[in-house]
Formats: sequence, structure tokens, C-alpha cells
Amino acid sequence: GDGAVYLEKYVHPARHIEVQILADEEGHVVCLGERDCSVQRRHQKLLEESPSPAVDSETRTALFAAVADAVRAIGYTGTLEFLRDPDGNLWFMEMNVRLQVEHAVSEMLTLVDLVKWQIRTAAGVSLPFSQTGIPMKGAVIECRINALSPGTVSLLHVPGGPFVRFDTYLVQGVAVSPFYDSLVGKLIVYGADREQAIVRMRRALAEMLFEGVVTATDYQMHILCSKAFVEANFNVNSIANGDFD
Repeated sequence: GDGAVYLEKYVHPARHIEVQILADEEGHVVCLGERDCSVQRRHQKLLEESPSPAVDSETRTALFAAVADAVRAIGYTGTLEFLRDPDGNLWFMEMNVRLQVEHAVSEMLTLVDLVKWQIRTAAGVSLPFSQTGIPMKGAVIECRINALSPGTVSLLHVPGGPFVRFDTYLVQGVAVSPFYDSLVGKLIVYGADREQAIVRMRRALAEMLFEGVVTATDYQMHILCSKAFVEANFNVNSIANGDFD
């Protein structure tokens, strides 16, 4: 009977699934796909992908409908995050009403500029597209490029080519401080399917070169080459459990 005490369902092992949405002031809501953020180290995301290989089309349709109803009811826009249990059930975890680090994953999958449309809808502009008008073909993978040491970037080579995007503030000569977040860039690739996206991300990581600062790209390459990741058999505890080794 004490209102200060509550219970939360323990979901284990869990997949971290989040749904990106946009909504305008007229009640129009669109879901820009779901992102699988289950590859985590110390509760920090290392890789994200969309669509999630753990969500089938029937579950996806039901999830999008539930999310749209919830957003209309509360009048917010942003990202709704869920934990998926081993039976395929999705349990609501939290909602983020800010732009998230991994927003570029949804942008590459749907070709919708989230930054532009969050600004426009906040200014009262109505969404010109509906759910059926959102293209969600192919697969997108993002690697968060984190610095493992402070230092000054003495050499930087960024991968390029079709379907490769790198968001960063880095240029040669920039000092990476130990006093702020370790994220120094985001590498995102698109593929016609998940297999192609994995191959493209491996190539992009192999082309990326840093000198002066140590990053986690070697370990991300290790994950991308692992049987567990290729077969999409992982959860939020997989790094701690050594499943990618």
C-alpha cells in the first residue's frame, strides 16, 4: 500500500527495441521504423540497426499502431523504447522526446530528415506524408565511434562512397578531451538487405583511420564478423557474456 514502492518486470535476456516517431499538432503520427540497439557495453550502445532482425512484420505492424495511439493520447513526439523478452513480447521502457544519437539510422532508412521535421512540426507545420508513404526498404547499421583515449587527431581518413554517411566534428588537429562524452563520430551505412549492410559496414570500418586517438572500431569490426551478430542472435548482455567472442 505504500505509493513510494513499485515493481518493474524483469526482462532477461532482453533486446532493446525503439520506435522513432514524428507527430504534428493536428494529430498526424508516422512511425519511422524501429531500431535495434541491443549491442551495448556498460549500458552504452555501440551498434544500432534498422529494421530489427528480432521483430517480424506482424509484430511490427501491431507495435507501430500501439505507438501511434500512445503518442496521440499524450501529445508528445520522439522515440518510444521497449525491451523485447525471449517470447517476443515488447515491454515499454521509456520515451525520449529529444533527437537521439542514432536518429541517422532512421533517416537513411526512410529518407526523412528528422531534424528538419522536428523543427517544422514544432512551428506548426503539418506532416505532408502518411505512414504508407514512408519507404522502409533495405537495412541500415550504425557504429558509434567512441574514443578510448584522449589525444590530438594527427591523421583522419573517413570512409566514403555510396550509402555511407559519417557524422562527426573531427578534423585533423582537433583535441579529444577526457572530460566530455567519448562519442567522436557516427558511421552509418545502408544496404539492400542486412547482409549487404554488414559487408558495407565492415568495409567502411576497415577504411577508417585515426592517428593520435584510440577508438573502438577494431572491437566493432570484431562484433560485425562474429557468428552471433551475423545470425542476429544477441541481446543487451551479449558483450558482457562474451557471445561475440
